[in-house]
Amino acid sequence: MREASVQLFEEYLEKNQGAVHRALAETIQVVALLGLSRTDFFAHAAFYGGTALRLLYNLDRFSEDLDFSMVKPLKAFGLSSYLDSLRDEMKAFGFTVEIENHGKTMESPIESAFIKANTRLHIIKAGAPDAIARRIHRNALCKVKLEVDIDPPPEAAFDIRYIDDPVPFSVRAYSGPAMLAGKIDAVLYRGWQNRVKGRDWYDFAFLVRKKVPLLLAHLEARLRQRGVYTDQTPLSADQCKKMIARRIESVDFESARADVAAFVSDPRDLDVWSGDYFHHVLSKLQFLPNQA
Repeated sequence: MREASVQLFEEYLEKNQGAVHRALAETIQVVALLGLSRTDFFAHAAFYGGTALRLLYNLDRFSEDLDFSMVKPLKAFGLSSYLDSLRDEMKAFGFTVEIENHGKTMESPIESAFIKANTRLHIIKAGAPDAIARRIHRNALCKVKLEVDIDPPPEAAFDIRYIDDPVPFSVRAYSGPAMLAGKIDAVLYRGWQNRVKGRDWYDFAFLVRKKVPLLLAHLEARLRQRGVYTDQTPLSADQCKKMIARRIESVDFESARADVAAFVSDPRDLDVWSGDYFHHVLSKLQFLPNQA
């Protein structure tokens, strides 16, 4: 591995309290972003989701995937055309990876791919002590998933943001208020049966604590795309708060804590989680001035 990627791995290793798999995944994520930035990918797409929050807003939890959205719907988009550039960038930084393109199904607007790297091989390349390497199965894989929404809802807003390591580069990303809209959409409607994705609630609380205001028009567009908001009048701040309050009342926050606990450095930080706590968070929610 190149010295720059080894240094980045060591920084992530310290941050993740010695968790080599997470440190390797986070290093691969940044090198993948760098590879995409050397193409025209960010002319068409924007970075969002948990990893974007971690890299651009210092979200203090691990996030597994790289999530992107087209700036405008583009059904002809193909993630496969960018995979050679990803391979080249990985190779240039000393990574030996497999990249698999999964395309999309007829029912889904999501294009996806996986970057797979042998965990043991790469931590040896990074200079980890033999005692650490021997604890990892020789066939253990580090997987980073890339997902691109090719049919995004309208009314989003975007920023150009900069990442400094392993070398400085820029990405187009959802603005903070647009990311908050995506997280509120997720806390309202993402889940399977009774399973709650606590990571969405964690990110929602994080952005509210950071005083990031909500881009209400983008949330409305997301809800209309889902078919769950059909009123002719625009979604109001009061309606939005009532929707979130009703959702808080239905959530099992013990299950939500269990979902996110493995992704944070100290699960005790989640002890405060309850319906009352998230009503408190909701009371702090701000809206962009022209949409309040």
